[in-house]
Amino acid sequence: MGPRLKRVRRDLGLTQANMAADLEISPSYVALMERNQRPVTADLLLKLASTYKIDIASLADDDSEGLTKRLQATLKQPIFADIDLPALDSADIATSYPGFAEALLRLHTAFTEEQMAHAQRREMASSGLGSVDMAATDPVGEARAFLAARRNCFPALDDHAADVAQELAGDRPREESVWTDALVERLTRRHGQKVRFTDPDLILGSLRWHDRHREQVLISNRLDHPGRRFQLALQIGLLEARDIIATQLADGRFSGENARRLASRALTGYWAAALLMPYRPFLRAARQTRHDVETLSRRFAASFEQVAHRLTTMGRPGEEGVPFFFLRLDRAGNVSKRLDGAGFPFARTGGSCPLWNVHGVFETPGRIRPQWLELPEGEKFLSIARTVEAGGGAWDSPRAVRSVALACSAEHAGHVIYSDGMDEGAATPIGVACRLCHRPHCIARSAPPIGREMRPDDNRDTGVPFAFAGD
Repeated sequence: MGPRLKRVRRDLGLTQANMAADLEISPSYVALMERNQRPVTADLLLKLASTYKIDIASLADDDSEGLTKRLQATLKQPIFADIDLPALDSADIATSYPGFAEALLRLHTAFTEEQMAHAQRREMASSGLGSVDMAATDPVGEARAFLAARRNCFPALDDHAADVAQELAGDRPREESVWTDALVERLTRRHGQKVRFTDPDLILGSLRWHDRHREQVLISNRLDHPGRRFQLALQIGLLEARDIIATQLADGRFSGENARRLASRALTGYWAAALLMPYRPFLRAARQTRHDVETLSRRFAASFEQVAHRLTTMGRPGEEGVPFFFLRLDRAGNVSKRLDGAGFPFARTGGSCPLWNVHGVFETPGRIRPQWLELPEGEKFLSIARTVEAGGGAWDSPRAVRSVALACSAEHAGHVIYSDGMDEGAATPIGVACRLCHRPHCIARSAPPIGREMRPDDNRDTGVPFAFAGD
């Protein structure tokens, strides 16, 4: 009760002496109560309520449970592995010393973010793609580090979007998608914005255009229905979630405005996905279907990519889903989206392993291809890959075909339907990248690994691109 009493006092703008005078007790007794060294009696609670006109129930309305779950999740990290940290102790800290718990969580998040940024700077510098200073100001890398340090999960955004989704859904079951008409109605009635689905040529080829002067939102009529819904949800997020997104960005470590803008755009997209696929209904459906992406896409009227992306955000402390890693790339191997998770050591610079079928699914467009992967250190991952298409909608519209991959570690594969009938023992041996992979006999190798001495041998051709001394 102590921290809650302190919160009430500070919200009222009172000193301990002020509150003591109002309640007719000594300032030292107020201080002891706030430190949980004296009980807050029933009589004192009643006097507190009558003096300051507050509801006693509000004193019990705190976020200690959520704080406890976040703290316990953080304390499971390897850096704390050798410390005895019972769950009851962390619950006591979150309840009795919420400020200390929040400070620890912020410090750990900043530590994780800096670790990722440092790894990226080091990798870019060693690859010869740029100096450390250039890498340090990479806005895309900073935005990705911001998301990854928070495990790509933002419960405050999930809760806010879920409240809006509940208002939109009305009497429909929560598992159903938020229909286009409901999104249009919200923009019209709540924000006074007329919604029109129009030819993209009239909006300079845009997918969405918010014409503030005429108070209308123009959406390309060439988008499919999941695309239309997502653009409408994005617009609602831009109008209703700016403040809560700004709060999430406040503790980010950005060296420039570009990185902040990219992170803000990512969080707006996160909010839109949380509106269309609310956290708890989506997590429940994911577990019921064993993460069948196609079934989930039909249930929530979302695209394959939208569902795969959303599956990577199920990291809420105490309500975690399977930790997935997500990747999207084009035929040339250029990565346009990456969401770190599942402990998958994806190379931040250079190409990924060509033996991973995320590169091969372009030969079988639209078909899901599962694959077991094994890294050089022995870790195994279950991966699914499939092509997705952007653009189109008319004969002359440009189209972009990309490949997306969703992967989880072997320990979670039993919860994923794509593992059925797959032989883990037949995993494809892959490396993070050719320069970092020391498998000597890989026929797909494009570059020698760092630190290996080449063997000059003109008399023998083994069929592999490079031969190394000692092999």
